[in-house]
Amino acid sequence: MPEFPFTRRRALGTAAAAALAPTVAGFAEARADSRASGDGEDELHVMSFNLRYASAAPPNSWPERRPVMRALLHAEEPHLVGTQEGLYPQLLDIAADLGRHHAWIGTGRKGGSKDEFMAVFYDIRRLAPVAFDHYWLSDEPYLIGSNTWGNAVLRMVTWIRFRDLVTGGEFYHVNTHLDHVNQQARELSADLITSRFAEFDASLPRVVTGDFNVPAHRNPVYDAMLVGGGLVDTWDAAERRSDAYATFHGYRPLVPDGDRIDWILVTPGVRTRYAKINTYERGGQFPSDHLPVQAFLRF
Repeated sequence: MPEFPFTRRRALGTAAAAALAPTVAGFAEARADSRASGDGEDELHVMSFNLRYASAAPPNSWPERRPVMRALLHAEEPHLVGTQEGLYPQLLDIAADLGRHHAWIGTGRKGGSKDEFMAVFYDIRRLAPVAFDHYWLSDEPYLIGSNTWGNAVLRMVTWIRFRDLVTGGEFYHVNTHLDHVNQQARELSADLITSRFAEFDASLPRVVTGDFNVPAHRNPVYDAMLVGGGLVDTWDAAERRSDAYATFHGYRPLVPDGDRIDWILVTPGVRTRYAKINTYERGGQFPSDHLPVQAFLRF
């Protein structure tokens, strides 16, 4: 597959869309088939999901997990999924399983198809990307693969400005995965992410998805995202919630009321009708070592 080593934001137009593959995978075909959802529902169903990178070695190999992942996504039908840890062939599998009404945007942490992605999947009947970009969590955010804060692995952000084809409104989606080892790097990452909100149109809502690798309410990173970023936690703000579990389980028994390290955050004024930590499994097989978190939003 061709590399796509861009370093600056790109606005999307119909003529440019085909040139952006594979970073905007299936976009040209998706635009041709794009239409608003037919159910008239204005709630936006958002999911954040650490996919656990594809491994061929059992137990919990990708061949074992893929059918369960497919069944989960088909059952839930999210409009927007911010993913973490996906490898390029794995993302192609998910795209194939979701079908022609979905497209995705992403690039590898080392650029192109290399390493893990912060890929974003979206339902083309509901959402159309207007602009997007990637940057790296370092002192040199537009240097592909940069790592200056001591992250154990490369970390990055993918953001997209979407137009909602049902409501006609627009919003920003920011998707990330913070380091699993270095607390200082996590704090610097949170500061960078929130500071870059200043480059967005302040009149538009923001939706942030990610694996932050720290528990909600019990780490400075959480405070930085909410206070510094002017965001609210959809789990706390939700009008209704599912049962609570630790969102990382590592294929071990689920922990009720455990640490939520995967979050969906939004700007104040975005209404969270329902928040969910999804415990779907089939025959004891989970689709990932994380539970997906979901929020049903109304702008």
